[in-house]
Amino acid sequence: MKGEAACFHHTVRVYIEDTDAGGIVYYVNYLRFMERARSEWLRAKGFTQQALLEKGIQLVVHSVTNRYLRPAYLDDLLTVTATAGTLRGARLTFTQKALRGEQILSEAEVVIACVDATTLRPRRWPGELLAALEV
Repeated sequence: MKGEAACFHHTVRVYIEDTDAGGIVYYVNYLRFMERARSEWLRAKGFTQQALLEKGIQLVVHSVTNRYLRPAYLDDLLTVTATAGTLRGARLTFTQKALRGEQILSEAEVVIACVDATTLRPRRWPGELLAALEV
């Protein structure tokens, strides 16, 4: 990516449905929060998942590496970040964090693949999306 990638921020409130019986965020929900942050990042770039699907493009998770450092609790207000990094062929790597204030609760590397919506075979990112990514 050209220059330093901008870090996108998305705010998430922890609801009862996000927690386990002890009021702690269930681990898989961090991935849901991160998915929302990437979707909002895409929207901020001028694209929606629906519009891409209508053009025959689907963005799918290829792989995730996630570390859980501290728990989040019911009613916490979290900031979830998404920073686009390396783009190689059909894959784009994101660095993401879930934070409460300055405290990092979870951090992940998420690799997203661009695929043909019909065949689900990898395809290069379309030019208009590449231009928005400043690649």
